[in-house]
Amino acid sequence: AELFRWLLAPVAPGEFLGRHWERAPLLVRRGDPGYYAGLFSTADFDDALRRGEVHFGTHLDVTSYAEGVRETHNPSGRALPAVVWDFYQNGCSLRLLCPQAFSPTVWHFLSILQEQFGSMAGANTYLTPPGTQGFAPHYDDIEAFVLQLEGKKHWRVYSPRTDAEVLPQFSSANLTQAELGEPMLETVLEAGDLLYFPRGFIHQGNCLPDAHSLHITVSSYQRNSWGDFLEKLLPAALQMALEEDVEFRQGLPMDYLWYMGVANSDTVDARRTAFVEKVQSLIKKLVDYAPIDAAVDQRAKSFLHDCLPPVLTQSEKVQSVYGFPARWQDGGPRNVDILITKDTEVRLLRHGIVRLCNEESGVMLYYTTENSRVYHKEEPKFLELDPEYTDSIEFLLSSYPNHVSVDNLPCETLEEKISLATLLFEKGILITKKPLAQV
Repeated sequence: AELFRWLLAPVAPGEFLGRHWERAPLLVRRGDPGYYAGLFSTADFDDALRRGEVHFGTHLDVTSYAEGVRETHNPSGRALPAVVWDFYQNGCSLRLLCPQAFSPTVWHFLSILQEQFGSMAGANTYLTPPGTQGFAPHYDDIEAFVLQLEGKKHWRVYSPRTDAEVLPQFSSANLTQAELGEPMLETVLEAGDLLYFPRGFIHQGNCLPDAHSLHITVSSYQRNSWGDFLEKLLPAALQMALEEDVEFRQGLPMDYLWYMGVANSDTVDARRTAFVEKVQSLIKKLVDYAPIDAAVDQRAKSFLHDCLPPVLTQSEKVQSVYGFPARWQDGGPRNVDILITKDTEVRLLRHGIVRLCNEESGVMLYYTTENSRVYHKEEPKFLELDPEYTDSIEFLLSSYPNHVSVDNLPCETLEEKISLATLLFEKGILITKKPLAQV
């Protein structure tokens, strides 16, 4: 919440959510070029290139937009600094995808914002040479926060053209100037400024002749609508209704093909009326079978797969498996044994890093601590738990952020309590109040 306040300041979060979120753009002029200092810079961009981790197409797009034509100029292979900066010098824009994979600061920033949004927070950075434009006008399927980091950029934002383009599910193709009309907002963003626009608002940015531009676009709320939730819920409700209610399993009328269908839509027929009423009745009845909480858990499971792994503070590292002092020393392993006892005090590393889901195959605990900083580079991480451990996980969730002794976990035996705590500690899900081993 503090980071969200800082992102929007001086606009209050309540005012933003009431007047702008999913409704209208917001422009914040700060007159403070250093407001985002330390978040990301052209020096960080150059450093990522020099470390050799950036590859064209996968992590970096080289683009241009001139005379209404948008082009991508990606070679193959590693993005060598000399090649990248030559493209830039020749008027190409550089889009770094997934800057959180290369910048610990962006990683930390997004990992906190994803908690605020309850939805994946992603980012791209855009470096544009003076006097050029890198992308065609278009609208996106995400809520966009443009943070101007260096230089300045001229922006034009246009309202959705039709009702169907308000809060769209998918991004648009590249648009032409002739399709746009007049902008609802036109401005020059300077370092320290913020521009927010909802999904569906068409936008384009170009650099003025006298300055380059570096900005980061933070995105969230992709496919996070009521409709996306119902896509999960309704098939599950229908499956449950088919299993439990014979009315859903009864056969269709033998002659329904003769009086239903578009060709018969204008026909006045009592059988049509009865058919439509039957469908409406079944749909209303479907609500009673909707496993709403289970569908929410499935959404949460997907969110945990999307999540960045948590960024640990120094004290959290010391109290977790990540700071455990196991090492090779004097011809053998030392400090390897994780000695958790009944008196060891533990808590979840973070509240939002786990989700307990009841699934057909059993009780699953999904978690984020082994996720990659690159989107979906890893498969979803989960532990299959004995159902008897469910109460202990719920106890840890409800106790957070307080520590509890292992002996207080509601398992049947002390052996089970220690076994569960050790497993969760090894996965980075639990931390201890005091370091388990002294170096």
